[in-house]
Amino acid sequence: MTSAHTALDRFVSGVDSERLGAYGVHVLIGDEAAQHRWRSDDRENLYSVSKGVCALAAGIAVDAGVLTLDTTVADALPGIELGAGVLEVTLEHLLTMRSGIDFAWFGADPVPWPDLAGEMLRRPTSGPGRAFQYSDASVYVAMRMLGAAVGDVRDWLVPRLFEPLGIHNPQWHRCPLGHIVGGSGLYLTTEELARVGRLLRDRGRWGDVPLVSGEWIDRMHAGWRETGGGAPFERYGIAAWDGPGDAWRLDGLYGQYVVVDQSRNAVVTITAHEESRDHRLAELAAEALGD
Repeated sequence: MTSAHTALDRFVSGVDSERLGAYGVHVLIGDEAAQHRWRSDDRENLYSVSKGVCALAAGIAVDAGVLTLDTTVADALPGIELGAGVLEVTLEHLLTMRSGIDFAWFGADPVPWPDLAGEMLRRPTSGPGRAFQYSDASVYVAMRMLGAAVGDVRDWLVPRLFEPLGIHNPQWHRCPLGHIVGGSGLYLTTEELARVGRLLRDRGRWGDVPLVSGEWIDRMHAGWRETGGGAPFERYGIAAWDGPGDAWRLDGLYGQYVVVDQSRNAVVTITAHEESRDHRLAELAAEALGD
């Protein structure tokens, strides 16, 4: 089996030879860890890797009986006007980007409406579960559903996820109403994100402590659904993408990645700012783990 240091050397060599804009990489294989930095390990916007942390929040809530994947927006957010057919939209539809509501909003976009969730949910659906549309808004609404039950989602996660992982006072972009954006805007260092990666690889366990059920982690990357898009965005689960190779990944703009290869008991965590060839970083990570 490839060692963490060998995989690290392969990855670093590839990044340097192709002149990719990586900030840092952390490789974990078994209990062996190795890391390399091209610049200081500052907290960076994880962009859509934030969705993976929201998926963990949802899993913790489902494990605790706070919500289920079948909880509807009507049940969780009773005060919001719903468009035609939206009554049947569930937490699962939102987390898998299949609400059927045409509302492609992202965290860097302005919020010109009084309530972002209200603006999305007042629009009609073409049918929950049918069409795939990738959007930060879907995860934002999912976290609004959770927030209606537990209060501020970031604060609720501190003792349940962040503190056990040794992540102190993480910051998250918020909407004008003060709710976390959810699908983007969480700031962590490479090393902090690597702890999230270890948790995913180890099916929700941090050492001997289960933070989220293994069944939930499995569900994030099981039963891939076709998106209708081309590679590398062909199949989506719950906040996770299929590939590269035998791996699955959390995937954020400009090259933020958690690449999990459970067949090799490995995870590679990357932060970067690579504007034109960001997915090459994920490919190099999978290649570096090869025997």
